[in-house]
Amino acid sequence: MRPHARRCPHGGGPAVAGGEPRVAAVAARLRHDESVTLTLPEAALADLASLVRRGNVAVLSGAGISTESGIPDYRGPSGAFQRNHTPMTYQAFTRDQTARRRYWARSFLGWRMMSRANPNDGHRAVAQLQQNGLVRGIITQNVDGLHQAGGAADVIELHGSLDRVICLDCGDLTTRIELDDRLRGANPDFRHDTDPDTVNPDGDVDLAEELLDGFAVVDCVDCGGVLKPDVVFFGESVPKDRVADCHASVDRAESLLVLGSSLTVYSGRRFVMQATKLGIPVAIVNQGPTRSDDCAAVRLDAPLGPTLTALAAATA
Repeated sequence: MRPHARRCPHGGGPAVAGGEPRVAAVAARLRHDESVTLTLPEAALADLASLVRRGNVAVLSGAGISTESGIPDYRGPSGAFQRNHTPMTYQAFTRDQTARRRYWARSFLGWRMMSRANPNDGHRAVAQLQQNGLVRGIITQNVDGLHQAGGAADVIELHGSLDRVICLDCGDLTTRIELDDRLRGANPDFRHDTDPDTVNPDGDVDLAEELLDGFAVVDCVDCGGVLKPDVVFFGESVPKDRVADCHASVDRAESLLVLGSSLTVYSGRRFVMQATKLGIPVAIVNQGPTRSDDCAAVRLDAPLGPTLTALAAATA
């Protein structure tokens, strides 16, 4: 039975008590790791373990879980928005041929770096929690495929995946590897050194306008239509059936665990709003504040890799 929820601006979650010897030992190890800074007391980790140990957890992850894999987030200290990066919008991509060429040129370089990214301890810990029977649903706002690479199964990719390409005219789906081969063939001399710190969560890189001259975009092999990565751009709606699957996953859950998301965008925050409305407790692990902190039963401001590794150990 779900516990009674307290009120907050978006609905509320219950406070969760904790404080167990195993969690204390794990927290002590974290405190002695010089690479880790936990900004909340050990009791918060105990509360988180107590909540997760109940099982039937739905996970909602954001870009922050992939920063330890070398992929910057949007709003973190070194994130894309701190560099004044403007994400591609659906309207610009579909209506402006120049904007579309700019995106594919930048993505041509960025995807190659994204595809080499490896899952980190946070991804592996989520997979371990799933394999241990505690996590039943995983919703990710990321398009990097690292949850699956880290061993997780049945991941709902809310915003799609960079691994796939869709034709906007005929709907044909192809792999990004196939498109990359075609773009290489069309642009044999397009080579530029790219700073890994300029890769963005949506898979492109920051590149000066003068370096884009001459880049050739390829079209759909079947119909000659416009190709687009199978991801949801800003200004584009998430497919209704995918949103329904996410709502169903939260509805079945006993708790919602938010990992590495500032919850600034409604696309992800709506599931926190759903959980609090249903009286489902929400736990948030993120570096920096989120828009739903006051709705959380448990809140940790801490690096995700070591914190989730500790959580998996404490609940095993």
